[in-house]
Amino acid sequence: MTLESTSLDLLFRKARTYHGWQDRQVSAEQLEEIYALTKMGPTSTNCCPARYTFVMSRDAKERLKEALMAANVPQTMAAPVTVIMGYDEEFWRDLDDLSPQNKARTWFEGEDRRDFALQTAKLNATLQHGYFIMAARACGLDCGPMAGFDAARVDALFFEGTTWRSQILCNIGVGDPSNLYPRAPRLSLEKACQFI
Repeated sequence: MTLESTSLDLLFRKARTYHGWQDRQVSAEQLEEIYALTKMGPTSTNCCPARYTFVMSRDAKERLKEALMAANVPQTMAAPVTVIMGYDEEFWRDLDDLSPQNKARTWFEGEDRRDFALQTAKLNATLQHGYFIMAARACGLDCGPMAGFDAARVDALFFEGTTWRSQILCNIGVGDPSNLYPRAPRLSLEKACQFI
């Protein structure tokens, strides 16, 4: 089974990164559906390290504003939801449930395995963040992922005293196409791929 062309357009060919937003809300039910799809994507040994914080209230947006690069403030304050996409440094604590057949918790537990655990968390959470963007598009929403923020400040503001850490911010909502640039080119198959 393959997706029809209109679905591929929605997910890839006609999807864009948005910086402006229509005045339309995103519901908790939509966010729950996005996560329900996101969590089904593969991660190594089903480690599922990604963590998501949905910043929706005016108060929470004002706190987040402190950590943003100036250029990212207008689009973030206008977006219905800004997602702090991150990971749990101690994701392995859930592996007895997520990957019991492998006894995978033992691979990551302990100070001598901390570097391996962090590498695994960051890599697999990044995969999950890509799934999240695709899931949001599949649910009819647009995304504006960005890295222009002070991650240490976000962690202090939102995750103090926890093992969660931020990686990417992503505004989501219904995009306003009026300020889109023309689509930038992509690398050709010949430049980006090899067959051996």
